Amino acid sequence: MKLLFAATFILFLLSTFDNADSSAYDKIVAHSRIRARKEGPNVCALQQVMGTKKKYFSTCLLFLYPLGQVVSPFTDIKLAPIDNVYGSLGIVKATSTQRYSDISKLRPEIEGSGSYTFFAPSNEAWELLDDDMRNALVSNVNIELYNALHYHMANKRYLTKDLKNGLTVTSMYNDLGLHINHYSNGVVTVNCARIIYGNQVATNGVVHVIDRVISAVGNSIQDTLEVDDDFTTLTDLFTTAELLEKLGQPGHYTLFAPTNDAFDKLGSDVLERVQSDKEVLKALLNFHLLDSVQCSEAIMAGSSYETLEGNNIEIGCDGESLTVNGVKMVRKKDIFTTNGVIHVIDDVLVPDSAKQVMELLGTSQSTFGDMVSELGLSSEMRADAEYTLLAPLNDAFTDEVMSMDQRLLKIILENHVLKNKIVLGQLYNGQRLETIGGKILRVFIYRSAVCIENACLIRGSKEGSNGALHLMRTMLKPAEKTIFEILTENGGFNSSDLNLLKSDINALRTILLYHINNGVFIGGGLEAGVTNLLKSLQGSNLRVLFANNTVQVNSVKVPEADIMATNGVIHFINQVLYPGDIPVGSQDLLMLLKRLISYMQIKHRRTMLCACNFNVVKHTFFAFIVPDVTKVTRVIQGEPSVTKVTRVIEGQPSVTKVTRVIEGQPSVTKVTRVIEGQPSVTKVTRVIEGEPSITTVTSLVTDKHVLLESMCQWLHITYLPQKLMNALVSRPSILKYTTIEGNANLDSERLTKLIQSEFDLVLHLSDLENSS
Repeated sequence: MKLLFAATFILFLLSTFDNADSSAYDKIVAHSRIRARKEGPNVCALQQVMGTKKKYFSTCLLFLYPLGQVVSPFTDIKLAPIDNVYGSLGIVKATSTQRYSDISKLRPEIEGSGSYTFFAPSNEAWELLDDDMRNALVSNVNIELYNALHYHMANKRYLTKDLKNGLTVTSMYNDLGLHINHYSNGVVTVNCARIIYGNQVATNGVVHVIDRVISAVGNSIQDTLEVDDDFTTLTDLFTTAELLEKLGQPGHYTLFAPTNDAFDKLGSDVLERVQSDKEVLKALLNFHLLDSVQCSEAIMAGSSYETLEGNNIEIGCDGESLTVNGVKMVRKKDIFTTNGVIHVIDDVLVPDSAKQVMELLGTSQSTFGDMVSELGLSSEMRADAEYTLLAPLNDAFTDEVMSMDQRLLKIILENHVLKNKIVLGQLYNGQRLETIGGKILRVFIYRSAVCIENACLIRGSKEGSNGALHLMRTMLKPAEKTIFEILTENGGFNSSDLNLLKSDINALRTILLYHINNGVFIGGGLEAGVTNLLKSLQGSNLRVLFANNTVQVNSVKVPEADIMATNGVIHFINQVLYPGDIPVGSQDLLMLLKRLISYMQIKHRRTMLCACNFNVVKHTFFAFIVPDVTKVTRVIQGEPSVTKVTRVIEGQPSVTKVTRVIEGQPSVTKVTRVIEGQPSVTKVTRVIEGEPSITTVTSLVTDKHVLLESMCQWLHITYLPQKLMNALVSRPSILKYTTIEGNANLDSERLTKLIQSEFDLVLHLSDLENSS
């Protein structure tokens, strides 16, 4: 019990050293402490960076036993007691630093009273030190080595949680600063040297093991550039851009510094052009600067950082070296200064803002760039003018395109070059853009896409010094003709077909309006994989789906889409569309409607779903509907039986027994209809609404047209062309019902025959039209 109590008590004492919130470093190594508990005392998890030889140890806790022994609360194995700073150097295996402390006469100081923080280089760190420098330190142990070790120390205890990002710790050598960076990934650096083993508590301070020997820092980035002959070109450019003095002021910067050789590789013509434009030069230089200190030890693979120019660069790791934008170019890293760090690179980083418009093209648009150059378009672009490239990807240049006459291909490519610089944020719906060939292109903005004519933009837009670049998957096809002109010239819509359509335009208008939407919708502008509801001019919705680069409307595939017209766009389909919500009262009537639609469109191999901007008068296609309640004769197997059925549909009705109904509340009418064979009679009564009352009504109508309108209402015919009205009135079968006695004798059997003759009447109307 005494042993357990002592261990618990010492654990409490040590926790007082770390009672603040855990730092990122502490959180990173917490799993190693758990591992140590599981595997035994004084066991630390060894961490290694993939692809490198770098290894880092986590923190292990030791506990003091009152009798001078140290034990782990998880085992009874005896451990070494905590020691002073000098002794702790041996505990953490920084034996080279311990030895140099001994021979430089530093040992008495770090064994004595005080509270120190010692950033102790590991044994490997001393081996990595340049031989000449290490020999110079050791040969002059009384001064240089002592001062060097003092620069690794602070006269105050700092645990890793106390080492805040951007903190400058005063060293014990001439009060020079030690620059701390504490990153979100848990990495803590001192002058870019990484703490690989932290928080080794000593009786007179704390020891942190670091991965390199650090040197005193006294120069700024400006000072470093000015005294190094490898940076004369860079220094001149910073001076020309009036940015050099900024690098001499306090701050936290990271500079990717190209050498003189790097600028030579850029080319004298490019360098001269950049120097001639001060804003472009500033953009180029600021693209090499970060507004933060990014030591190589803290950089995670694929990390993206915003430059002072405004765009991002990606910094990664390649073994022991660094990469910038995926290219291994860092010659020397972590040159630490008073206001940041320098990484030396072998290539110049050129941002888009410093490039001319043709230089913005990448490998995925190389074919477009080659063709623009070969056909002479690039040479026609003036150096003092601005342009916008609408560049199709390489896949858009099919064999058919490449086999075109070069004069025609040049005209097509001219449609992909705009006269002015238009960046993505400047595009708006309805905008009209002029090409260098004089064509006008229209802009369409959708919820998730921006389209120019038939082609929609994809990710990858760029802005250069004299222009902009936008990428698209397909070639642009500007509109040349109206929708009517396209349909007239199309082989599927010849003159005889158009004449047939015009023969009864009012009757067809409803169906045709269902094929038209008042707007321009490009296939690529629709949200992929989502059913888009487009309201037709008829009033019903069209269900349009864009998936796998194919457009479907009402589940019908569109074989030819995005035919641009000056007043809209056409999508050709292979079958007629008609609203699915047209009410049909019976299967027989449905078949009659299908026959009617088939007749009207029998010669149409194609029809259109067109979106246009012109006004079209909305009409309704006439539809036939069977009355709600009918007395019928049906053949039922077996012995007949009489059944009275009451069916409630909606509302509070009144049921009226009538000879015919002109208007008002629904009615019950008896109709005798012979279907087949010897019938058995079943009386069926349907209640439409409310409690029924039986009333006999006889209505006398003498006007033939009024009577015919009443018949239409009874049949739910919502539209009847005037010529069909006149034809019906003039027929003998109708005339008898326009007299008083004929009206009184109106029965369901004759009305049924009228329903069955509707198709003949349409044909009769067609004959009348043709004869006239």
